Amino acid sequence: MSTLIIYLPAGMPGPTTEYSYTLTADGHTATRHASTTAALLPDPGRTGEVVAVLPVRALSWQRVTLPQGATTSPARLRSVLEGLLEEQLLDDPAELHFALAPHAHIGAPAWVAVCEREWLQAHLLALEAAGRSAERIVPEFAPAPTPSDADATPEVFALGVPEDAFVVLTAQGNERDAVCVLPLNAATLALAVQDSDAPPTVHAEPAVAAMTEKWLNRPPELSTYSQRALAAARSEWNLAQLDFASSGRIRAMRSATGAFNSFFRAPQWRAGRWALGLAVIAQLIGLNVWAFKERQSLTAKEGGVRGILQQTFPNVRVVVDAPVQMEREVAQLRQQAGSVSRRDLEPLLAAAGAALPKDKTPTQIEFANAQLRLTGVSLSAEEMDAANQRLRADGFTARQQDRHLLIQSAENDAR
Repeated sequence: MSTLIIYLPAGMPGPTTEYSYTLTADGHTATRHASTTAALLPDPGRTGEVVAVLPVRALSWQRVTLPQGATTSPARLRSVLEGLLEEQLLDDPAELHFALAPHAHIGAPAWVAVCEREWLQAHLLALEAAGRSAERIVPEFAPAPTPSDADATPEVFALGVPEDAFVVLTAQGNERDAVCVLPLNAATLALAVQDSDAPPTVHAEPAVAAMTEKWLNRPPELSTYSQRALAAARSEWNLAQLDFASSGRIRAMRSATGAFNSFFRAPQWRAGRWALGLAVIAQLIGLNVWAFKERQSLTAKEGGVRGILQQTFPNVRVVVDAPVQMEREVAQLRQQAGSVSRRDLEPLLAAAGAALPKDKTPTQIEFANAQLRLTGVSLSAEEMDAANQRLRADGFTARQQDRHLLIQSAENDAR
């Protein structure tokens, strides 16, 4: 499954607005990245996913503790968030969009992402009009969503262009701002590097890498928007909440498809893929061994049946169907000895005479292929049941066919 990751630019969209995008097949490696208008964005395919990335300066982060009943409905959650954040926000809460951190729990502190509602809606509508509706919305940078990530090493990103350079500090799950944006200069860079118990990793975009190295006194790791977009798309965050939420069915389908794609393509699942492949191969080998043994057993049984037939009847030289040939030979022996079986005429006539009502006399009797056909005998359902009960006791069965009554051996009927 392909994933199209679109970086939303600042400002309201227009006909000439260009979107930076990254196309990936496994979620970790970019197959294509460039910038173009919404109408010319590549198609991720029918089963592909479109992910919108919100730039770091378009979001603010707030810390809240959810009260009981806050998540009973989207309307209730929005009302609760507006009340909790009203004094912390400069803008009117009605003009803002709120998104709660993944795994947020009632009574525990949780991060809330806040952005301009009209701006986000305008870009999503522009992408939808171009046939590139976003199923997920993720932040370019985000705080750690779970306490287990609190000890991760913080990172520093120098971004932008020399005329508008800024530094992004990502703290991990503490009470201060988890994502902080400051102008890029020697003072802020020194503060970013020193204000941490563990030395942070410093990344820089190519446009500001030289000035970052000058102030840092060491070369930073190069970072591109495409790499950040891939990392953002892999996060658990999804800002498509409240009014921007997709339907539950679509979310479940995309989640399942994404998990399937991640397992079969992501590098961290390589060992799992090898284990699955080895398990499948082992199963196939086991099934083939089992089938070989079953064939051997069946061949041995067939050989035993053929041996019994030829030992019992030495005149049978070619065995085609051992049970049928053995039955035929036994019938011939019975005829030669003058004995009869349930498949002969006399036992069938005797059974019919004992089972049929006294007033039911056939107008014609036919015998062929071990089956007795009585013409002119018509029985009611009750009479048929009673006759079959008496016939079954002697090893025969009967059935009505138009105005004919067919009687034969139960063994012959089973065949």
